[in-house]
Amino acid sequence: QLQASGGGLVQAGGSLRLSCAASGRTSSRNTMGWFRRPPGKEREFVSAINWSGGTRYSDSVKGRFTISRDNAKNTMYLQMNSLKRDDTAVYYCAAGPISSNSMLSYARYYAHWGQGTLVTVSS
Repeated sequence: QLQASGGGLVQAGGSLRLSCAASGRTSSRNTMGWFRRPPGKEREFVSAINWSGGTRYSDSVKGRFTISRDNAKNTMYLQMNSLKRDDTAVYYCAAGPISSNSMLSYARYYAHWGQGTLVTVSS
């Protein structure tokens, strides 16, 4: 199971940190990732991190967001800085036994999903 938290309302230019706690059958060796669904749009890839710490970001968040994980705590984080109104979305964490970096940005390769946490960025 995955439990996402940390969403909320923030002004443009502000920061938030999302957390995703994994439990149960979700192995700490899984790749973990963040996806988001903006209002009225399709779900999109945000960032991913493999078990050894390798990361990938979408172009829209590169340089502003930082993904990290604490394998001892089975928890992943997404530090979001310089937030923009376009970052408004429901953010979902996901995990899966992904072995290839070419698969990181595709939702279909993630076996486990959290319930989502809403991030609203106001102007």
